[in-house]
Amino acid sequence: MTTFTIKGNIIDIKSRNIYWGELEITEGIITNIKEISEEKINEPYLLPGFIDSHVHIESSMLVPSEFARLAVVHGTVGTISDPHEIANVCGLEGVTYMIENGKTVPFKFNFGAPSCVPATIFETAGAAIDANGVEQLLQMNEIRYLSEMMNFPGVLFEDEEVMKKIALAKKYNKPVDGHAPGLRGSDAKKYIDAGISTDHECFTAEEALDKLSFGMKILIREGSAAKNFEALIDLMHEHFENMMFCSDDKHPDSLADGHINQLCARAVAKGIDVFKVLQAACINPVEHYKMNVGIMKVGHPADFIQLKNLTQFEVAKTFINGKLVAENGQSLINPDKTTVINQFNCNEKQIADFKFPFNGENEIPVIEALEGQLITNKIFVTPKVNKDEVVADVENDILKIVVVNRYHEAPIATSFIKNIGIKKGALASSVAHDSHNIVAVGVDDESICKAVNAVIRCGGGVSAVNETEEKILPLPVAGLMSTENGYEVAKAYTEIDAFVKTNLGSHLNAPFMTLSFMALLVIPHLKLSDKGLFDGDSFKIMT
Repeated sequence: MTTFTIKGNIIDIKSRNIYWGELEITEGIITNIKEISEEKINEPYLLPGFIDSHVHIESSMLVPSEFARLAVVHGTVGTISDPHEIANVCGLEGVTYMIENGKTVPFKFNFGAPSCVPATIFETAGAAIDANGVEQLLQMNEIRYLSEMMNFPGVLFEDEEVMKKIALAKKYNKPVDGHAPGLRGSDAKKYIDAGISTDHECFTAEEALDKLSFGMKILIREGSAAKNFEALIDLMHEHFENMMFCSDDKHPDSLADGHINQLCARAVAKGIDVFKVLQAACINPVEHYKMNVGIMKVGHPADFIQLKNLTQFEVAKTFINGKLVAENGQSLINPDKTTVINQFNCNEKQIADFKFPFNGENEIPVIEALEGQLITNKIFVTPKVNKDEVVADVENDILKIVVVNRYHEAPIATSFIKNIGIKKGALASSVAHDSHNIVAVGVDDESICKAVNAVIRCGGGVSAVNETEEKILPLPVAGLMSTENGYEVAKAYTEIDAFVKTNLGSHLNAPFMTLSFMALLVIPHLKLSDKGLFDGDSFKIMT
């Protein structure tokens, strides 16, 4: 029998108490917690590990085992992981892939049953999961909840299939995650009363307060593209018992830099009580989702961290099931070699495939991307025309955007977008929420074709090109994730991201992440699917 002890300033979050004490761990379980004296200044702190309460592992471009390898360095011991990205590509087989890969490392992945595969009927996905498939998943011990119900119109109008999925979650006593950007008032109440328990899409404090008043739990999201921390953090003073932190979508470079620990540091710096911050970061997700994660109680799994202080939240050690998995910035997880699963069935394209004929319109609808947000604006601009074609207006930052069906040969959807900011070349990605067709934006058809074909040749990835250079980060696992070392992927992503900013000229903080959401139809107001330009307000393809 293996037993060890560790001393430190023990933080009892719920009792709002800190004291110098000792943990005893036997066979991965906390068997005793002993209080020795008062808190010792300048000594490390022991507390439950951090939880990302809503994340799509796939967005890190890393398989679960590599995600874990990077996350534990920052004190993350578990996640509420929605695998609907790979599910949209590979269906139930994709969900199983994530679960099995996650089991190869000491980390507490808590996966959900994707509720919206495909997200809408207005796009082409690689798979569909109906209520029968959802029930098959909910019966599994590894599946802890029903993933975000993005089809909030389906809830409001009581769509039979949608309501059946929610009923199944209730049947198996598993919570239902929400996704209802901008929903307020009686509509929000109806959505919540249907059994939806959380939302990570609030982009104003007023919206969050509205939903809190109806009994919903609110997640403060700070990802690589969508950033709602500043808008929502002050609510934690009063509503900390019903709030959590999440990243939703986090690229590998930002994961290598930090995780939930960064949000804790920022919250404390803003004057939020440290116990309230830690309840949101360490306790609330575990209790809400009934996670298989210990919260530093006797009899619980020894999932805890050692912090150097309660200001920077720099993590000295991370333990999962009593095993030391990270120490002083170094991960001690060594994943096995990754297998590949994918679905990619399209041929390389020709420049002529990307043309946008001019039909005499005085104005055309244009997607306006917004920094730090998933929502877009719908604007109308005078088209720039050359030889009976509408072309990019680079001077006014109106660029061509396309979506290419990756599952079978089909006509390419084309439109225009503002605020990507590149002055030359193009970028493309097979990470394109939620159906993960190929999305690309560029200054001319030749560049767009070049960037798209680079992705096709790799069976998925992110690419960026100019007149003379072509850069590609291959993502062979479902066209979403790499098989390589997580830190090497982070380095490669940093390089291609810098190329888009310094060489092509984009001013966006995360151009690839922003691009990946331009095909996400369930977020208003204007997006592009492989079937055409989609109006998120009327919820239909524009004709």
